[in-house]
Amino acid sequence: MEPRSARIGDIQMRWYEYGVGRPLVLLHGIPTSPRLWRHVVPALSGVRVLAWELIGYGGSIREGRGLDLSVAAQARYLLSWMDALALERPILVGHDLGGGIAQIVATQRPLAGLLLVNCVAYDSWPIPSVKLLRAMAPLVRRAPNALVKWMMRLMFARLHDDPKRARESLEAHWSDYAREKAGAALVRQALALDNRDTQRIAPELRNVKVPARVVWGTRGPQSIAYAHRLGRDLGAPVIPLRGAHHFVPEDHPDVLAREIQALIEQVERPSPVVPRMLSPEGDAAR
Repeated sequence: MEPRSARIGDIQMRWYEYGVGRPLVLLHGIPTSPRLWRHVVPALSGVRVLAWELIGYGGSIREGRGLDLSVAAQARYLLSWMDALALERPILVGHDLGGGIAQIVATQRPLAGLLLVNCVAYDSWPIPSVKLLRAMAPLVRRAPNALVKWMMRLMFARLHDDPKRARESLEAHWSDYAREKAGAALVRQALALDNRDTQRIAPELRNVKVPARVVWGTRGPQSIAYAHRLGRDLGAPVIPLRGAHHFVPEDHPDVLAREIQALIEQVERPSPVVPRMLSPEGDAAR
């Protein structure tokens, strides 16, 4: 993916691009960056992939100082970026906070498609590890980077089902925090989170009439019951990945890429046929 940046309004925004075709926007969460999609993007074709960086995350950590980093605010920033790039009716794919952002945008702007994977929704968040981070904010804010990295290592170990990928992912995302006062950056991100942002738009999800899918690692901290609720509200199939944890884009990029590609094909060639669902065990368990 090629890095891109542009000043949009008063904010320097960053994203990565790959390929050509209909725009497909990838949205990450906490404590990650567009690198979350590094193993997914190479398997996608027929679309212009744009992996957008949340303000205050990744290479934009400094840009986020003094700004509203809530999910609702991130949705506003994303909409201004989409307008600046003239992205009409993109497909949105969101993980974690990115899924909450995608839900808000879907209630406000016509989309071509929507895929949510182990994301915040309704009152399902913040997850326990983020609640702990918030509770320890005064200490974490002043902690040396070595200690903060150790804390992130524990978080990644708990939320990945592939230990090797957990270690690789920590290094991929830590590099941005390492250039900053990492604890202060994490605290800014965590304290901005408020599940009222997704609860506020929850009644509007049933009015989102686009091809959609919900992919969910069943071992993640948010119950698959939330995935099924999203599926009912969006009229979307739910693809459970038995044995998969929270970081599906990193642990199971092949499965996720296949579901994204299936959604792309559904968008490009609409069909009355109900999209394929995985077996109850899910490909991740094989």
